[in-house]
Amino acid sequence: MLEFKRVVVQVRMMEFDTIIIGAGAAGMMCAAHSGGRTLVIDHAKAPGEKIRISGGGRCNFTNLDAKPENFISKNPHFCKSALKRYTQWDFIDLMAKHQIAWHEKTLGQLFCDGSAKQVVAMLLQEMERAGAELWLKTSVENVAHTGEVFELSLMREDIPVMVSAKHLVLASGGKSIPKMGATGLAYDLATQFGLTLTDIRPALVPLTFSDQRYAPISGVSTPVLARANGTAFEEACLFTHRGLSGPAILQASSYWSEGDVVSLDLDPEGGLFEALRAARQEQGKRDITTILTQHYPARLVQHLSEEMQIKGRIGDQSDAALEQLCAHIRNWEQRPTGSEGYRTAEVTLGGIDTDSLSSKTMEAKTLKGLYVIGEAMDVTGWLGGYNFQWAWSSGWAAGTAIAQGAA
Repeated sequence: MLEFKRVVVQVRMMEFDTIIIGAGAAGMMCAAHSGGRTLVIDHAKAPGEKIRISGGGRCNFTNLDAKPENFISKNPHFCKSALKRYTQWDFIDLMAKHQIAWHEKTLGQLFCDGSAKQVVAMLLQEMERAGAELWLKTSVENVAHTGEVFELSLMREDIPVMVSAKHLVLASGGKSIPKMGATGLAYDLATQFGLTLTDIRPALVPLTFSDQRYAPISGVSTPVLARANGTAFEEACLFTHRGLSGPAILQASSYWSEGDVVSLDLDPEGGLFEALRAARQEQGKRDITTILTQHYPARLVQHLSEEMQIKGRIGDQSDAALEQLCAHIRNWEQRPTGSEGYRTAEVTLGGIDTDSLSSKTMEAKTLKGLYVIGEAMDVTGWLGGYNFQWAWSSGWAAGTAIAQGAA
């Protein structure tokens, strides 16, 4: 008869100086500068997944105009130190060092000429140069602080592993795009260690209407000035089956809350009134909607004509009537019922309260050795490369602080 012995496997503790949770933009940047024995862990199969898909696969890696005013936070001053010490020009220099060509599109947005994968490869090379280790397909099961070090229970490719480090960096981002593996892990760990959270919600996200009012003109795009709670952005608006999207709407969504109005100015340059007056003189017998199709997509004009009761010949319109029409077109109020949520949001607005952190080092004020970088904290950039710049700047700030502290 066979005898079976129960074997108890004791998991040996592996010691590091720094453990970084999250192999995204901020985490890899931090690992490239933290020095010592650094371990980066991520549950994904590959590092830098958000980098890889960003900018249509070309990565909008920073913005020439990046400055503190382009970021939203309960404390608008928090981001100033890191952005000043590691600027967009510093990252551009790093790209040049790795011979990665880039170009400017619009509004200072910089993209790779080739592929976003070049940026991921560059960061991996910088990590390797710094001696950092990368463990993928590794999940965090438990984290504890002994008073001296952080101890983490991990599951690495279905094998339990115990690791410890003096420094723990939360770089796992927010909740946006869960299909890419986003979770609220950083928020859970921050709360566990006594840090506070601000309200969080999806940002840089399309806005929706429960009645799908724009389904008939889905796919139509036009330049607008979109305004939400006093902040306005002049870019394209895209009408979709479910509501409003496009750069102008994504930007405005960061300032919009449920129940708020979004105002669309369909004449951001302000020349429509004079153009209609000129048309009245030159094309007086034509229908006013026909004239408007010279300035807007035909399907949009049809929608506006039904909603705003636009009808009649242009020659029959008084100055007062044209002024009233232009006033409507320049302040077309929308009240979205919601947003597409974290499913398509590019970032999470809010996060770990910056009052809990040092703006110079990103270290928690109440627990030495705990750091927060990137999207996990309450610093949210505009659309256009700003959030990547915050990842580079905050990752660099924490990494260099760790390296200097260990020196």
